[in-house]
Amino acid sequence: MTLRGRTIAAGAVLPLALLVVWQVTATAGLYSTAQLPPPGEVVAALGELLRRGELWHHLAISTQRVLIGFAAGSVLALALGGLVGLSRTASAVLSPTVQAIRAVPSLAWVPLLLLWLGIGETPKIVLVAIGAFFPVYTTVSAALAHIDPHLIEVGRAYGRSGLPLLGTVLFPAATPAILSGLRLGLAQGWLFLVAAELIASSMGLGFLLIDSQNTGRTDVMLLAIILLALLGKVSDTVLGAGEHRLLAARR
Repeated sequence: MTLRGRTIAAGAVLPLALLVVWQVTATAGLYSTAQLPPPGEVVAALGELLRRGELWHHLAISTQRVLIGFAAGSVLALALGGLVGLSRTASAVLSPTVQAIRAVPSLAWVPLLLLWLGIGETPKIVLVAIGAFFPVYTTVSAALAHIDPHLIEVGRAYGRSGLPLLGTVLFPAATPAILSGLRLGLAQGWLFLVAAELIASSMGLGFLLIDSQNTGRTDVMLLAIILLALLGKVSDTVLGAGEHRLLAARR
């Protein structure tokens, strides 16, 4: 078996063990099927949603919201993080406020965004963007603050300053940290999705999760949680593959 095969096999051990524990617990009589349905019922719920043609709509709209929100939040975070890393004055002015806003829980934004932006797609995407913004901003600003001063001096000696210095010296030097920040931002975007889909949604995995709670469909609730985990893992894997290729090309 190749190294990659062994890695995949090792990564599958814990999910399979959890699946066995789930099956044993669900059939041991400790919980009713309404509280903890066995894996077979969750698979049946998956088949039901597929037959009704609903699942792909939920997956597509949630993925769209996360990707648009992540892109918007990341661009803003890169710009603001670059500004803070480039200017000590900007850091002194912006950092305390940004760090304070970072502590606001995701659900606290929901009523405010409803009031300001209504019940359409905009508040949902904005909330995901807020979730993606802070990990990227924090990682970028911290990485730029710890770049070797001698590297900055060399860039300035070659006539670089302001945006040219940021684009040709600072960002390339901080690329590994920036890519890690983007992966954290994407994961945070998925975390904020459920709160975003509390905003008058009729589609999406967050809506499916809340609706199944209201209708007592624990099997659908568990399915929504599993799908959120899988989508988060797949998107992180794709971004991680891009990170690996980019870093390999720089060597």
